[in-house]
Amino acid sequence: MLLMPNKDWQWEYNETFKQLSISLGSEMEFLTPYKSKSLIPDALVTSEFSVDHAKFYINLLEKLPKALKISDAAVVQTALNATAAHFMIKPQMPKSWFFEISQECVYCDVGKLFSLNANGTSVLVLVVENSLQAALVMVLSRECPLTESKVLQQFDTIKVMHNRLNPLKKAKLVVAA
Repeated sequence: MLLMPNKDWQWEYNETFKQLSISLGSEMEFLTPYKSKSLIPDALVTSEFSVDHAKFYINLLEKLPKALKISDAAVVQTALNATAAHFMIKPQMPKSWFFEISQECVYCDVGKLFSLNANGTSVLVLVVENSLQAALVMVLSRECPLTESKVLQQFDTIKVMHNRLNPLKKAKLVVAA
């Protein structure tokens, strides 16, 4: 069952865990992985989960099950984290040097999935924000090794130039006549 937003939802900064959370009503709270150093100032105070936030979230609820074979709970978790990243994370400068240049030109849009290649590892990412030449992506793989000492975890974000994004390979259907 997919969780649908309502008027009781709001953004809160959880002081106990020092992370951004979404209050989903009086009985439920969703904790994002985002700490105060990566958040905009508005994310540190209680604020409404607006109509724009709800539209973004619902759009991802519709797109993700078509692109990924994951449970409803994982779809909700991914969509909530992506919504938090889109609206509440500080702007970032691209850090494309960690990733290999793609051999294919891609059309980049919010909600699309791509792979990034770093240190011989391919990781799955979701575009959460798109600009003319770069995209803020959220890591969907368990981790993304950047260097020997720096590793991004699932749901961490990084901004990369579009020329680092690799299209996902579709399985080709071969029909023998």
